Amino acid sequence: MPKICMVGTGYVGLVSGSCLADFGNEVICVDIDRDRIEKIQNGIMPIYEPGLKELVERNSEMGRLVFTTDLADSVKRSEVIFCAVGTPMDDDGAADLSAVYTVSKDVALAMDEYKVFVQKSTVPVGTSEEVERIISENLKGDISFDRVSNPEFLREGSAIEDFMRPNRVVIGIESERAKEIMRAIYSPLYLLETPIVFTSIRTAELIKYASNAFLAVKISFINEMADLCEKTGANVSEVAKGLGLDKRIGPKFLHAGVGYGGSCLPKDVSAILRTAGDVEADLRIVGAASDVNRSRIDRLLEKLDVELPDVSGRRIAILGLSFKPNTDDLRHAPSLKLIDIFLERGVRIAAYDPIAMDNAKKLYGDRIEFYDDAYSAMDGANALVLMTEWNEFRQLDLEKMKDMLAEPIVIDCRNIYKPSVMSGLGFRYHSFGRPGTPDI
Repeated sequence: MPKICMVGTGYVGLVSGSCLADFGNEVICVDIDRDRIEKIQNGIMPIYEPGLKELVERNSEMGRLVFTTDLADSVKRSEVIFCAVGTPMDDDGAADLSAVYTVSKDVALAMDEYKVFVQKSTVPVGTSEEVERIISENLKGDISFDRVSNPEFLREGSAIEDFMRPNRVVIGIESERAKEIMRAIYSPLYLLETPIVFTSIRTAELIKYASNAFLAVKISFINEMADLCEKTGANVSEVAKGLGLDKRIGPKFLHAGVGYGGSCLPKDVSAILRTAGDVEADLRIVGAASDVNRSRIDRLLEKLDVELPDVSGRRIAILGLSFKPNTDDLRHAPSLKLIDIFLERGVRIAAYDPIAMDNAKKLYGDRIEFYDDAYSAMDGANALVLMTEWNEFRQLDLEKMKDMLAEPIVIDCRNIYKPSVMSGLGFRYHSFGRPGTPDI
């Protein structure tokens, strides 16, 4: 098997590098952040992902996975270079490709023989051609190379399973030599009969954005249906079930609430809209999905306003800060938008999250009161807003919750409680798209 250099030990790079090592590949993970590398070497993961620590430790002990800050040496020792650095959203909504271009130049300067440069980072259509230009201009001699697009489709919280048993692997390729090398890298997946989709490089780049844009549309669609359900007396949970049983639609991403967040969907929706604008293509559906998503916090605030028209000086508990369960990722989390609005309006915020507290403290410091458990956060609060559907919140003692709250106001942004139960206990309860009638 070809030796692999994974540049970047963020979410994508660390998970991908560790999983590729578990496939039996020799993998060198590289990062410019020396502190991050030292922590990983000492068993301290920079991100929270179930099973990741054990995966890293197992493959490190087997000698298949090593970590370093020496990019040049790692490139020389490897045949395949994966670029897995961040491409965050720029101020104008475009993907910031500066790290990708820096890596391209540094890899070129270190190359001394044929290499395959694999773009793992999410990049706009045509980026690979610019990468090819940068590499070609910085090579020290007549050295051949191939470029490949191999986008990731990892869900935070289940990323290892997604890599080990993916729905598909997409590989944008130009040469048979590179194709065979990529086949060798992913050969364990052939035993699982995983579809390996070989395409042009530009097509592979767009598949990633198209996938996330479609998921964003699906989420925004069910959120609009939730609004319609509230007007008509229908139940969005039952609507979603009826929709999801249609195999052409499927049940996933049909959960009404305050919309999508995280490191992928907001950024990738913005980037594909920017790309469409650059080539004068009008993506009206994707644009509408983005608009709907931005409006979801307004719907939350409308529900809260029914119960607390003036929130200034009130104490409001927020349960859940990460954009989804099983991750500590706060990037574009709906909770942050809500917190910022609350702070502007003079709300005293009491917050709790099982995993993401440290990251939130870095952002807000002492402007928010942080607590070690859900009950402490809600004690004496004028309202409770549930933002993330962590499993432990599903099992809260509702009678205890009611006793601890100064006012029994609950805004359930993830629809995890039954309206009939909450109203029966005397809560002033609001969810999304569900009538407050007995559950069938």
